[in-house]
Amino acid sequence: MDHGNGGELHQVECLSITKAMQAVQEIKAIHGKDNFKLYIEDARKRTWFTGGKEKAQGVGSVKRDAQIWEDWCIEQEFNYIMVHPKANATKTKADLFKKITGWTGRTNEHARDAAMLVFKRFWKV
Repeated sequence: MDHGNGGELHQVECLSITKAMQAVQEIKAIHGKDNFKLYIEDARKRTWFTGGKEKAQGVGSVKRDAQIWEDWCIEQEFNYIMVHPKANATKTKADLFKKITGWTGRTNEHARDAAMLVFKRFWKV
């Protein structure tokens, strides 16, 4: 999660969808809804996946989550953008993530994927 300081990461963690929405509400209370933008991976645009039945069910779940996020952002009148999965640097290993972002805290793959969705919007090679 980036709080708008030129791409500097302030929080990187894996939360449930409801806890993440609560965290966004807390940021809104501090900064105002016009002072931040949400970047949400739009899994509905993903047309490729490998794996069996369980993997397909997981894909359906994240596609549903993307719709929930979009509906919620509209209801809350948040500034947001739905990002195509191809536009994100996913599966970044912990050592490379640390080198790119400077983040030294513990992360898991999901947290790193989410952080890269935000961080690379500001990061220039």
